Amino acid sequence: MHIRTLPRSWRLRGPERGAGWLAGAALIALAVLLPLAALAWQAMHADLSHWSHLARYVLPQALANTAMLLVGVGVLVTLLGTGAAWLVTAYEFPSRRILTWALLLPLAVPTYIIAFAYLDLLHPIGPIQTAIRALLGYDSPRQFRLPDLRSIYGAVFVLGFVLYPYVYLSTRVMFMTQAASLLEAARTLGAGRVGVFVRVALPLARPAIAVGASLALLETLNDIGASEFLGVQTLTVSVYTTWITRSDLASAAQIALTMLAIVVGLILLERHGRKRQRYANTQRMRPMQPRRLRGGAAWLAVVLGWIPVVLGFVAPAWYLIVETYKRLHLVGGVSDQLINGLSNTLIVAFTATIVTLGCGLVVAWAGRTLRESARLNPGRACARIASLGYAVPGTVLAIGLLVPFTWIDRHLGAVFGNQGLLLMGSMGALVCAYTMRFLAVSVGGIEAGLARIPPSLEQASRLLGETAGGTLRRVHLPLLRPALAAGALLVFVDAMKELPATLLLRPLNFETLATWLYAEAARGTYEEGAVAALAIVLAGLLPVILLARTNLKMGH
Repeated sequence: MHIRTLPRSWRLRGPERGAGWLAGAALIALAVLLPLAALAWQAMHADLSHWSHLARYVLPQALANTAMLLVGVGVLVTLLGTGAAWLVTAYEFPSRRILTWALLLPLAVPTYIIAFAYLDLLHPIGPIQTAIRALLGYDSPRQFRLPDLRSIYGAVFVLGFVLYPYVYLSTRVMFMTQAASLLEAARTLGAGRVGVFVRVALPLARPAIAVGASLALLETLNDIGASEFLGVQTLTVSVYTTWITRSDLASAAQIALTMLAIVVGLILLERHGRKRQRYANTQRMRPMQPRRLRGGAAWLAVVLGWIPVVLGFVAPAWYLIVETYKRLHLVGGVSDQLINGLSNTLIVAFTATIVTLGCGLVVAWAGRTLRESARLNPGRACARIASLGYAVPGTVLAIGLLVPFTWIDRHLGAVFGNQGLLLMGSMGALVCAYTMRFLAVSVGGIEAGLARIPPSLEQASRLLGETAGGTLRRVHLPLLRPALAAGALLVFVDAMKELPATLLLRPLNFETLATWLYAEAARGTYEEGAVAALAIVLAGLLPVILLARTNLKMGH
């Protein structure tokens, strides 16, 4: 067969075939970089007096609180996550199979909801302290009261028991894939069970622990609701208060730039934790068999295993259910404002999900079509840049978007005859922010789905004269439905829970469930806020159930 008989699209080289997709991916990547560039420009071109004021009055305390919070949460999530992973992997005890997926449940609850629940649960006249005083024979909070939750230690407690599943999930996968022969060899050489864990299993799991801990610390840095509810002035809270209360965009940008430097440091720390960690096994691995515990040891394992679940999910979820019942049945329904907040949440989350999946498909497909074109795949480079938004705290991203959105609104107003704020005055700004923030979830899921599709199908389609877009539409999209559905679910739930970016970019009189809960907590009306919190938790359970099913399949 002569090359002239082949379709013209097949005769084009890789870069020519994917030029349109690459251009789209490059535009999306540049859009993600735009707020970061605007943030740096705004911070660097501000008056020096801003820096001196921040260095003297704001940054020292905010940096100290943030550092203490990161260290405390890092230690707690590492201990809880690693300990829980080893417990359910190395030992057999009652309720172990349920516990393996129950330990993931705190992922369904945003940090600000846990703080919201515990503020009422651990209030001096709340149910827990009242029960403790009754048990001890005291009548008044003056006679006995627990330490105030509104402190840096309270914030570490709340965030640690919510975020430990990041470490648990990655570390348990590592423990399950470790060869039993290595552990048995250590036992043969005289090491006890503690020695096997400390000297063999733990060093092998260090890369997984580093990945999980870095994700938990990034979530800690992104948190605004829990820190503010608990009275901890972190960098994130400082960015929000500087912009909202003082309308000082330059100072807010400078604080946000400091947060961005910490994000880079956390990513480098995670890379260092995995440095030179290469393990290979050319033989078929036999996974370790859990040791059956009996008697007191078994029940001790049950108690230790369920403590993180009870404190991180069961107690706050039960509180939300009780408070929601009081509101719905004793007070008489929910307010119209809350229903509007639910409607706004669903609309903006659904719109952001569609846009994010579309952008993720463009970016992932650009890398697929250009995979053989060069050693350095420009499509993959665009995918990595487009995924940066997930590592950037929502507050930093929102501050970086204020200047570009204002510039776009000003020019659009001139074109359309001063129609007002088209982006900042609508949910368009939120959709753009959510898309940039969660694009990594979409790109990663679609890339994983594409990797499972053999290139031979694509080559056959192209040989038959189909274009790259037609191949995607007629061959790959039907096969990508599971990956697209999973990605859509994760993006939708993340968008429903997002608080920092929503607080800064929402239009006037626009409430979501997250902002409604934030406002109700500030006013101290816990019953009304519990309804919104429970709705967010129920939505968050969906991806956790999906993740738990995957985790159970791996465990068998």
